[in-house]
Amino acid sequence: MKKILFFIITTLALILSACAPATTSNGDMPMNNHNSGMAEGTPTPGSMMMDNPEAAHMMQPITAPNVQPATEAEGGLPLEYRLEDGVKVFELTTKAVQWEILDGVTVTAFTYNGTVPGPMIRVTEGDQVRIIVKNELPDPTTIHWHGVEVPNAMDGVPGVTQDPIEPGETFTYEFTAKRAGTFMYHSHYKGDVQVGAGLYAPFIIDPKEPLANPPAVDKTLMISEWRITDGRTYAAMPMSGMEPNYFTINGKSFPATETITVKKGDLVRLRFIAIGQFIHPMHLHGVPFKIVATDGHPVPEAAQLTKDTVSVAPGERYDIEFVATETGQWMLHCHILHHTTNDNVEPGGLMLMINIVD
Repeated sequence: MKKILFFIITTLALILSACAPATTSNGDMPMNNHNSGMAEGTPTPGSMMMDNPEAAHMMQPITAPNVQPATEAEGGLPLEYRLEDGVKVFELTTKAVQWEILDGVTVTAFTYNGTVPGPMIRVTEGDQVRIIVKNELPDPTTIHWHGVEVPNAMDGVPGVTQDPIEPGETFTYEFTAKRAGTFMYHSHYKGDVQVGAGLYAPFIIDPKEPLANPPAVDKTLMISEWRITDGRTYAAMPMSGMEPNYFTINGKSFPATETITVKKGDLVRLRFIAIGQFIHPMHLHGVPFKIVATDGHPVPEAAQLTKDTVSVAPGERYDIEFVATETGQWMLHCHILHHTTNDNVEPGGLMLMINIVD
């Protein structure tokens, strides 16, 4: 027994000695030992630019040559299509524009068809869908159909399922809309920059059999973040020096966000889509709601939670429904209260009003 105990203690001591970090001659921990062959911790933005040129792209301002003001003021509107031999054909053009998120506050945005979010693609279960994408950005791009069941070749991952769409080139995606639900599409090329710069949009698949009790109001709300410094636009990220200072719902910051007007007694559906890199607990004043779908999957009625706040993480979608029972102006907002500011000034950001009228 003593021999076994001695063997165990000796083995543990050897393991701990092997795992202990090396020290310098003066007993200090070594710093930035690039020759050690071991992975380093996450660098600061400054060191990332100096030591890792491949990652420096996300630290640079978002720019494009000859960027013009957007000709449209509202994003996420349904995209028209044409029928070709029974296929619904949509056309998208990626391009940079100056997009106003708030009166007097403009960002340089990468967009689909010139708006943030890009246009909503809305189809029905079983539809054959073809999307023709022309790239007018200064950089390559792809589109990933987030949550949509597509053939592998249509998944939009550069270097894996397709080559990037180079500037000036066109690529065609084609698939069958299989399952009803709330989805989205977004860039999958340098997504840390391109998605934050505006390359995202809703994708809704309606059920083939119409709902017995459809909502009177059905709104999709895409939640994102921006960083503007000295009038220049940067990709907002959860890292030191790159945190967002503006927050948008459908490309607008409060008070430029939409006011949703409904009638007392209406059944209202809101589809939350978080496309940025931060969690947003969305809170509704005045009336509770039920979570009726998550990530495009219906929640059985017996399992539906009744809440007034739901945390929407990056990439998640929540469909909520409520009956408008009390007249008045009721606020919907993120409950991380810094997210309800514009460049640290309250009120702003992720807020909108739901106006319930008789």
